[in-house]
Amino acid sequence: MTETRLLRRVVAVLAIATASFLGACAAPQPPAPPMLAREAAPQSILWIGNSFFYFNDSLHSHFGALVASGGDGTRVRSTSSTISGAGLDWHDIDSLLRADGLGRYSFVGDNEIRFNPPGRQYDTAILMDCSQCPVHPQLQANFHATVKRFADTLKKAGIRPALFMSWAYKDKPEMTAALAEQYTKAGRDNDAIVIPVGLAFARAIALKPSIELYNRDKRHPSLAGSYLSAATTYATLFRKSPVGLKYTAGLDAETVQVLQTAAWEAVGSYAR
Repeated sequence: MTETRLLRRVVAVLAIATASFLGACAAPQPPAPPMLAREAAPQSILWIGNSFFYFNDSLHSHFGALVASGGDGTRVRSTSSTISGAGLDWHDIDSLLRADGLGRYSFVGDNEIRFNPPGRQYDTAILMDCSQCPVHPQLQANFHATVKRFADTLKKAGIRPALFMSWAYKDKPEMTAALAEQYTKAGRDNDAIVIPVGLAFARAIALKPSIELYNRDKRHPSLAGSYLSAATTYATLFRKSPVGLKYTAGLDAETVQVLQTAAWEAVGSYAR
């Protein structure tokens, strides 16, 4: 074979390889699954937040237990991604949603590993910023920008965004209205569900001030505060009253009744 013919063959092979590579790069990605309607109950949730979520054996575990106690066989698979003291912008949303990442497998039964089907692992993501970020003069604009960025990214992946409206500090009740205003605005601007936990805290305090919803630092939730958060999340996402659900988290029956009632009344009032 002459040098010229060999050179032509090499060039031809390289051209074919380049065309194949470019074709693969240009191949359209499969479309994301359709996003859940606002009124649809979730089946899998990604919780993105901070220590307000992970206190008291993690909010997602209390939420899951509440759901399971309904007696109709409903279960919700959850993953909690939390960073202590974090603002929402501390999280890398693209990494959380990467293929073969979070949710690729679950522990089921007697601590057995079950590999979940590939593709979208969550139909809903619950987002919470730091406890002051939505109302802090130097952080408020970033709160709204981050919610928009996260909501846009989630929607492209077919995941419904929900915002977790946090509560006022125990010694700063005026935070309730300010937080509610900013979370409501962010929800409206981004077509996101808002879970009015802060309003439920205020309602529970009005119903029975002796129930301690706070840890000793006056910011983090007590067990009762985490239970109220879970009940409010249940009422919002399932659009059903949590009153009468059997799971108590070890709290006494009277406290559970008040917390379940406060959650349902707060969600009902907020929806109107």
